[in-house]
Amino acid sequence: MSRSKLDILLDHLKGYDRSLIAYSGGVDSTFLIKAASMAGIDFIAVTSSSETVPEPDLQRAKEITSELGIEHMVICTGEMNSRKFTENPTDRCYYCKDILFSALKKISNDKGYEHILEGSNADDVRDHRPGLRACSDRGIISPLMECGLTKNEIRSYSREYGLRTWDIPSSPCLSSRFPYGERITLRGLSMVSAAEDVIRGLGFKVVRVRTTGTSATVEVGADEMDRLGDSSLRSRIEQSLINIGYDKVSFDPEGYVSGKLNRTIPS
Repeated sequence: MSRSKLDILLDHLKGYDRSLIAYSGGVDSTFLIKAASMAGIDFIAVTSSSETVPEPDLQRAKEITSELGIEHMVICTGEMNSRKFTENPTDRCYYCKDILFSALKKISNDKGYEHILEGSNADDVRDHRPGLRACSDRGIISPLMECGLTKNEIRSYSREYGLRTWDIPSSPCLSSRFPYGERITLRGLSMVSAAEDVIRGLGFKVVRVRTTGTSATVEVGADEMDRLGDSSLRSRIEQSLINIGYDKVSFDPEGYVSGKLNRTIPS
C-alpha cells in the first residue's frame, strides 16, 4: 500500500530536529507547524512583524501558536529600511524574504538551531515567486514542497486536523497592493491596511485594495461580486476610502484574481 503524503511529510520532518519555522499564520505555515508538532521534533515558530504584515495575520499567528502550545517568537524585520525593497522592483519579494531569512539565520546561530523551515507548497513553483530564490540562496528548507503537497491537499489535511486556517483566503503582504515600480511608503501601507479593514468589516472575505498614488481599486472574491451591485454599499465603501485619504475609488469588475499584478511582467 502506498503511503499518504502526510506520512511521507512526517517522516521527512523527523530529519529536521532543532528547527526554526518561519510562521506567517496562513494556511501552509500553520499546517507545517502542526505537522512538525505531530512529528515530535524540537522547533520554534518565528513570525515577522512589520508595517507590511496585515494585523489580522499577526494576531492569528499569536492565537494559533498559543492554542497548539507551540513556542512562538515575534521579530521585527524592518524591510521598510531597505531601498531595494521599497523601490518595489519585480523581484521585491526576494529582498523581503532575504531580510527575513537573514534574521532567522542569526537567531538559529545564537540559539543553536540546526535548520530553518518555511511553508512554500508544490503549487508555488508555477507562479512568480522570487522568494523561492531567497530560500535557495540562504539554504532554507521547504518541506511541503519537497514532499509534493499542493494547496488543496494542505487545506484538506488542515480541515481533517481541525485547523481553523483550512479555508481562509491567501493573505500576501500589503506591499503586493502596489504596482511594480511604485515606491512603497509607510503612509501607503497604512492606507491600504485601513481600507481593507473597512471592507472586511462589511463582511467581505477576500479583499484587495490595489493602490496607485492616491487612487484605489477595490477587488473582492468572485463569489462576493454580486454584493457590489448594491449601489448604496459601493457608495459607503467609496466614502470610507476617501475619508482614509484616497481621492479616487474604483471597483474592479473582474474581481480578485491571484497574481494579477504579475501580468505586467514581461514573459
